[in-house]
Amino acid sequence: MSCSVKQRIPREAAMSEAGSVPGSFHVMAKPAGPACNLRCEYCFYLEKDALFPEVEEYRMSDEVLEAYIRQNYESQDPSIPEYLFAWQGGEPTLLGIDFFRRAVELERKYCPAGKKFSNTLQTNGILLDDEWCEFLARNDFLVGLSLDGPREIHDRYRVDRGGNPTFDRVMKALRTLQKHGTEFNILACVNRESSERPLDVYRFFRENGARFIQFIPIVERLPGKGAEDLGLELALPPSLGGEDPGVELTLPPSLDAEKAASTVTPWSVEPAAYGAFLNAIFDEWVRKDVGEMFVMTFEWSLTAYMGMPAAACFFATRCGTGVILEHNGDVYSCDHFMYPAYRLGNILEDDLGAMVRSEKQIEFGALKETALPRYCTECEVLAACRGACPKHRFVMSPYGEPGLNYLCEGYKDYFTHIKPYLHAMAKLYMEDRPISEIMDQTIIVIPKAGSEEHWTGKA
Repeated sequence: MSCSVKQRIPREAAMSEAGSVPGSFHVMAKPAGPACNLRCEYCFYLEKDALFPEVEEYRMSDEVLEAYIRQNYESQDPSIPEYLFAWQGGEPTLLGIDFFRRAVELERKYCPAGKKFSNTLQTNGILLDDEWCEFLARNDFLVGLSLDGPREIHDRYRVDRGGNPTFDRVMKALRTLQKHGTEFNILACVNRESSERPLDVYRFFRENGARFIQFIPIVERLPGKGAEDLGLELALPPSLGGEDPGVELTLPPSLDAEKAASTVTPWSVEPAAYGAFLNAIFDEWVRKDVGEMFVMTFEWSLTAYMGMPAAACFFATRCGTGVILEHNGDVYSCDHFMYPAYRLGNILEDDLGAMVRSEKQIEFGALKETALPRYCTECEVLAACRGACPKHRFVMSPYGEPGLNYLCEGYKDYFTHIKPYLHAMAKLYMEDRPISEIMDQTIIVIPKAGSEEHWTGKA
């Protein structure tokens, strides 16, 4: 397929039945917690500083660091060939290079014989210089660089603490990564404004040598009483199927579509616009750039169409195998559920594997499937979207059921639009031919949209 081995995207562990226990899992470590040198207006993590004492030092201690690395090796399925260590924030580079030098030393120290390990680092790029990029390249880090597109799009929301634009500094980081041959991907957030300019965004990345891109839809809601009581500025996630095990908060019910649209933040992408954004980029990519540009949403869609395991949690049947490790050792169910009700324990007091495989966490992950509304279970693209991210499932379905994804309209439009092309690409793959041949439409006959009744999840 067109997927690149450079993409160290963790696969969700298969959990085919309720109560299934994952053998392997993914931990996203936040060594600087919510601390950041930027103040991006749409960021959902900056507000998490309200959950820690005001005197909190947002720096992972050596004790927590070592416990994490050791337990990550000890708790995973021993049959996996490579162990992944993912670093995010906040802004992890605030800790300095020496912190990551120590992390690599510990990774080497505890790595089982005959196994490999790798690292990913998500960063806004502000602090990346020659020293950083040389270190990251030499130690085979895959860097995720946050960049939303051309200057006017990027600077609309991605500003520093003083409200100043950051585009030039991030572009300097991109050039420095390229200079040192550091592997990198682009993480581009799709907000209300950028969704209106899909080809400007896509062509900007292509023209600047960014070949691997992940588009993330920005969806946040205005706070309710539960969030305000915690000192938060954005809404809590919706509950699925009633109260989750161990949840101490009363979470808001799902809303009808019209009311939901009025409760999202002004920067949140609108459902139809998100689908149109993906479709416009896909149409250009499938005609010009297959095999040259790698858009993760397209890659994941093809694997879903061919019935392969989901490479992204939000398109997996169930979730719950991707947890968060905060700077102080606390472990949470998910990056988007980092709230007191979803705390699983602390790595200095509890076993990492036991937390991930706890009944509370397994039930949390299972609800992604078991709480799907009938509108979803009857949908022709269910095999593709699987209800998408539970955090965004706060809309009432046309049947009057709670739990429909806010972006449903956009996802349905996108998956319906690309299905004929995925059918042709899957056929190429099964015939052991380059998928890039789809760009030669004299060779590939694209079936008409709707020629198959449902996404079956099989080629």
